[in-house]
Amino acid sequence: MPKQRITKEMIVEAAFGIARESGQDSVLVKEIAGRLNCSVQPIYSYCSSMEGLKKDLIIRVRQFVQDYVEEYIAMHGGANTNDFFKMTGHAYVQLAEAEPHIFQMFILHEREEIDSLDALYQAECHPDMAQHIAENLHIDICKARMLHRNMMIYNVGIGTILATASPGISVNEIYEQLDIAYQAFLRQGMEE
Repeated sequence: MPKQRITKEMIVEAAFGIARESGQDSVLVKEIAGRLNCSVQPIYSYCSSMEGLKKDLIIRVRQFVQDYVEEYIAMHGGANTNDFFKMTGHAYVQLAEAEPHIFQMFILHEREEIDSLDALYQAECHPDMAQHIAENLHIDICKARMLHRNMMIYNVGIGTILATASPGISVNEIYEQLDIAYQAFLRQGMEE
């Protein structure tokens, strides 16, 4: 029987599966090899360092989160609903509950080359989102960008609490807090 060819994608996917089930600290070369039913040699061949594998893993996590949020929004009325912005926050809360290890990695991963909140906003948010918010809420693009940036910062903060709180915080309490923050940021944006 010919040997299975191990690819970088297989290694990243195995690492993702381990991280999803047990957290990022469980992603070890021997665990990946065990999952792929191979020796550690192919893993070392593709991953010159664990840092490189962790970067690839974070890319995979970010894609998973993006897909999860898009699917959640599609299942709850789609991008054309007036609650689109609110649903995005709810999607992140649901992700935290359904996929705690993935959510923790997404929220707490190191963000390189971020020297301002605007740089964080640019790195983390889809470039068309502010335009969509402006059209949806009938507000100026600058106000939409500020609202979105403020909510993104708030969501990262509340996400950090969700990712690290034990035994956990009620989803309804988090939704209520997100709604309060959204209304406050929206009022502030309308007043300026």
